[in-house]
Amino acid sequence: MKSTITHKGLKSHYLKNKKTIKERLKEFSKERSRNELFTELCFCICTPQSKALKVAEVIRIENVNKLLNLNHKQLANMLRRNTRFHNNKAKHIIGARTYYSALTSLPKDTIAAREFLVHNVKGLGYKESSHFLRNIGCRGLCIVDRHVINIMHALNVFDNAKNPTSPKRYLEMESSIKDYADKHGYDVDELDLALWSFKTGHVFK
Repeated sequence: MKSTITHKGLKSHYLKNKKTIKERLKEFSKERSRNELFTELCFCICTPQSKALKVAEVIRIENVNKLLNLNHKQLANMLRRNTRFHNNKAKHIIGARTYYSALTSLPKDTIAAREFLVHNVKGLGYKESSHFLRNIGCRGLCIVDRHVINIMHALNVFDNAKNPTSPKRYLEMESSIKDYADKHGYDVDELDLALWSFKTGHVFK
């Protein structure tokens, strides 16, 4: 069943929240330490099929030493109440520690940076890698999550509301979102936050 949204309704929501959206994107672009980058990486590992606000309660800079040093059992227990599939996500965070130093030297090209993350960091697909890169200031990528898919389907940009089942399909859907942004006069990064906040009621990350 399609969401009840129109092009006009989305534009109205965007204009109402434009200042907050721009401020949030500006915040994402600030320079970050390795600890901050790693915390953000862990956040994006933990958000799939979980509530972002709930995940942020535990995946925060104050807990970075735990994220870097706890063993699997301890880390899974820490995540248990805040994210689904906490055992797998704890395993992925432990695996991501290997790339702690590399986070400050990712490829400058955002597409290349995304490919590096997708192919090296377990637990990060195209959606999660795009999410991480957007949250650390990279631009021009789309986070094709369920909120975005449902709205794009309601606006007849997508033929259905199915999640992408392959990298090729993800990139096709991303391209369709970019085309929609160009056609309707949106900056694609601002559109992403507008779509997410339309469904959730707040501009977060």
